[in-house]
Amino acid sequence: MDRELLLEIGCEELPASWLPRLTQQVGDLLAAQLVAHRLLPEAASETYSTPRRLTVRIAKLAERQTDLEELVTGPPVAASFAPDGAPTQAAVGFAAKQGVEVAALERLETPKGAYLGFRKRQRGQTAVDVLPSVLGDTLRALTFPKLMHWDAELDDGRGELLFGRPIRWLLYLYGGRVVPFTINRASAAQTSQVQDVNTGAATYGHRFLTTSGRAGRAIKVRSFDEYRARLLENFVIIEREQRHTKIALELDAKAQRLHGRLSRVVHESGLLQEVPDLVEYPSVIAGTFGNEFLELPAEVLTTTLIHHQHYFPVEGEDGTLKNAFLAVINTEPDNERTIARNAERVVAARLRDARFFWEADRQSRLDSRIDRLGTLLFHKKLGNYQEKAERIGRLAEWIARDALGAGDEAARQAAQAGHLAKADLTTDMVREFTELQGTMGGIYARGEGLPEEVWKAVYFHYLPIGVEADAAPSRAQLGNAAVTWTAVSLADKLDTIVGLFAAGEKPTGSRDPFGLRRAAQAVVKIVVDLEAVTGLVSPMGLLPVVERALEGYGGRLTVTDEGWRVALSEFLAERLQHLLERRGYRYDEIRSVLPAFRVALTPGTAAKRVEALAQARKSAEFEALAVLFKRVKNITKDFKAADHVPDEWQMIRASLKEPAELDLLTGLEARWPKIQAALRQEQYLDAMNQVAHLRAPVDRFFVDVLVMADDPALRHARLALLAALRHTVEQIADISEIVPDESRHA
Repeated sequence: MDRELLLEIGCEELPASWLPRLTQQVGDLLAAQLVAHRLLPEAASETYSTPRRLTVRIAKLAERQTDLEELVTGPPVAASFAPDGAPTQAAVGFAAKQGVEVAALERLETPKGAYLGFRKRQRGQTAVDVLPSVLGDTLRALTFPKLMHWDAELDDGRGELLFGRPIRWLLYLYGGRVVPFTINRASAAQTSQVQDVNTGAATYGHRFLTTSGRAGRAIKVRSFDEYRARLLENFVIIEREQRHTKIALELDAKAQRLHGRLSRVVHESGLLQEVPDLVEYPSVIAGTFGNEFLELPAEVLTTTLIHHQHYFPVEGEDGTLKNAFLAVINTEPDNERTIARNAERVVAARLRDARFFWEADRQSRLDSRIDRLGTLLFHKKLGNYQEKAERIGRLAEWIARDALGAGDEAARQAAQAGHLAKADLTTDMVREFTELQGTMGGIYARGEGLPEEVWKAVYFHYLPIGVEADAAPSRAQLGNAAVTWTAVSLADKLDTIVGLFAAGEKPTGSRDPFGLRRAAQAVVKIVVDLEAVTGLVSPMGLLPVVERALEGYGGRLTVTDEGWRVALSEFLAERLQHLLERRGYRYDEIRSVLPAFRVALTPGTAAKRVEALAQARKSAEFEALAVLFKRVKNITKDFKAADHVPDEWQMIRASLKEPAELDLLTGLEARWPKIQAALRQEQYLDAMNQVAHLRAPVDRFFVDVLVMADDPALRHARLALLAALRHTVEQIADISEIVPDESRHA
């Protein structure tokens, strides 16, 4: 008979950012441990969480482990019996070791010959006997961004139990009965406040709310349905989706009462996804602040409310902010006005500080703050922020004029924006609201009357963050500043990436203290979407920009890793692969373009090649050619194609004699000019379609022609022909990486 398993790990409040992953992880780990212990679930694990608990329910779990059968191999049969058939000492000893007679052994046929063997059968233990080990292994396997020492240990011989937060209770029921398990107080614990944690049939309700009795008291339960119902009676909603829905509905209702709606910035910030993991029983209250604070930039108001207070700004129908906010609280608002007044006092204090910083910062122009950047260290090997600002200005000017082909005026504006990009790091506002770096610089530049091409380049220069094609900033947001922003954003990021790689500070594994992965991701995204954002159609390569960025350091940088260029190329290839994967391209399509990208570092071209591959592979002819191209590559792997393929064709033709090989050469000669023309115009799909027409000649070649002929001249000519084909195809992509679609051939 299958029974229900219910586990709740009650602990101190877990950070909201941890909960989504932990909720998934605890269910996966418990299910995996059950399988590892041969207790097979008959239903999927259901997971729930609040800041104070992680819960897993498995509706049906077997009462007993599956039986274990193990085949033990003994000595060879030839060594196990004498000529008269009597067992030798080897057979007797093996049987005795297994606790059976020789007659109970069986003969096993193996590739190495006949051996004696014995099938050991072990009856499975009851679930109650196994489940304590399951819980112990699950607790050990849970991973957290940070672990705590909390004077706890398990009786598994592995010592201290580290956890994300101290565990306060364990609810562990199987079939309505408690599964015994204990987390012991460590022998070295320094305080009596730490006690053993024993499993029980009790959970705990809301800390402060109750329908009767004492808030937060123990609640006995015997099943999941009772567990969920009793917690709801005690003001705990264990389903995250229900908490999210309740919050969203109440926010909308409160905003409408204020004749407004939630600010659009809320949806971009992810706050609505975060707050359900901050509360167990959410409610929403409304508060206001003084109209005078509306004179502050909207970015300051929303940052104060969202990032510092986790409150929701309210805007009017025209999209301008109102002097109101909404707050999600973890209690019933029977005293809503009192709670709102306290929230209003906190918000007013924060906004008064912001207004003071706003007024003080505007007493000095941005360009007058450049010298103060000399007091801020960028990196001990790369100098201070004043030096970085000068490098960004020079590099941005070069990118705008030489890499992007913009005019002298755009280059001058890019240089000015790059020079000012880091000036706001010395402002009081950014020191207090670090999330606004770059943004405040743009706002102050706008207030000083600088043109859109300059202030928007400063405002947005830390972007983009995501890799999606619609990730901010959009072309509409940038307006006339698209080119200057591109130049400044690339200059800032590549200055950092190149400097740190050359200085030997590249990221390793999960360690990336300087955010180089994020910066490189942004560089790749900018170049891939260059045409969509700026309207520029010229393919932009990163190799000259990388070298120019290195020159910008002059004698300031000591190169400590001579292989940094290769490492950087591979690093950017990984970021390009990530971007293309996120945009839905298949793994084999991406691998096909990466070799060429590592050489040229042209993200935009690589993206166009992948798009063309995704279209071309829909053709059965193209996929068949991809299969044949694997043979071409394997045969010619040690043969170098001529640098100028057409120059060899006359010599190759003179040596060939089979009709199939001459047909292939003729087809290649005919297609070559069309392929080259398509490549020059970046019409990669046209180039691939031309290549696809070679499928039939290549197929006939491999059927009718022996490449490795005895005649050295003939063998060389045939290899040269295939090498020319390989070179022609690899100009577009390495299609040998394409995996055929099996469904097409089913």
